[in-house]
Amino acid sequence: MFRLFRKYDVCAVGAGSRDVFVKSKHFERMPDKTAPDGFDACFAMGAKIPLDEVIFETGGGATNAAVTFGRFGLDTTCVCALGDDPNGQDILKVFKNEKIDDRGVQIIEDAKTAYSVILLAGTGQRSILVYRGATSELDPNQIAYRNLKARWLYLTSLGGNLKKNRTVVSQMRRYGSKIAWNPGNGELANGLKALAPLLKMTDILIMNREEAAALAKESKDNLPAVLKKLTNLPKVAMVVTDGKNGAYVFDKKSKRLLYSPALPGKRINTTGAGDSFGSGFVAAYLKTGSCEEGLKVGLLNSLGVITHMGAKAGILKQYPDQKALKRIKIKNL
Repeated sequence: MFRLFRKYDVCAVGAGSRDVFVKSKHFERMPDKTAPDGFDACFAMGAKIPLDEVIFETGGGATNAAVTFGRFGLDTTCVCALGDDPNGQDILKVFKNEKIDDRGVQIIEDAKTAYSVILLAGTGQRSILVYRGATSELDPNQIAYRNLKARWLYLTSLGGNLKKNRTVVSQMRRYGSKIAWNPGNGELANGLKALAPLLKMTDILIMNREEAAALAKESKDNLPAVLKKLTNLPKVAMVVTDGKNGAYVFDKKSKRLLYSPALPGKRINTTGAGDSFGSGFVAAYLKTGSCEEGLKVGLLNSLGVITHMGAKAGILKQYPDQKALKRIKIKNL
């Protein structure tokens, strides 16, 4: 139904892709202090590598987040660019099945839908081979913002193009949206000085610990120094995920630094964990206005993803009940 007067709860903007998960115990891990997870995945060129599992899924930060919002009962629309091909059609089928509005999707006729090959070791750690395809051609000037009015914008990576980010943020703010931003490596590579004007327009900023440290130009081991440089920028909350160690949230209203360790569970796949945590946090904050509940829901949602294959398979089917939320213990640091 065409909407003129009613707002969506959330508009997710960013990438949509076809993901292929390839798992093999024959991927050797070699220690590497410069690698994000501390290891390199190695295999012999010219050899045939036996695979233990191959799974086809859809991915991309915007579509992953949109599924969380939709399953949590929020009226959701998604903006991404897809090719006019079977992979793009599969993503549109996901939107239909998950009751996510697709009026903002841009179909790029001469491009192919983005494609990622995720190489999974037995530990759940992964490397990702990325073909960005149609995602790179998303045109913010062609978005019908008036028809996509939303209480919140959930912005994921736009390939590092700050002009595109500025256009989306300014237009959505014009129609009354609050901003949650989970920038990608491309955006963060522009540096704090270039990003500061956008960060100050952001209500909830979401990064992992390594990303936050790099942006602040501080050691990831010195979290107080990282937070000191960054927490004054977003309006509502600074969210820092820390993988298997848990997550931190600085709540600007209460001026509290909240922390919770990660929940126990076998790590099968970490792809999409950041998307599930960030979207879970924002969904809970939208529903309750509580950063504490946001932290709990983010952890529960990301636990579902890392214990399943695929970026969407483990996303919770519905908003967590009180019994599940009570499992999470929050500390004030």
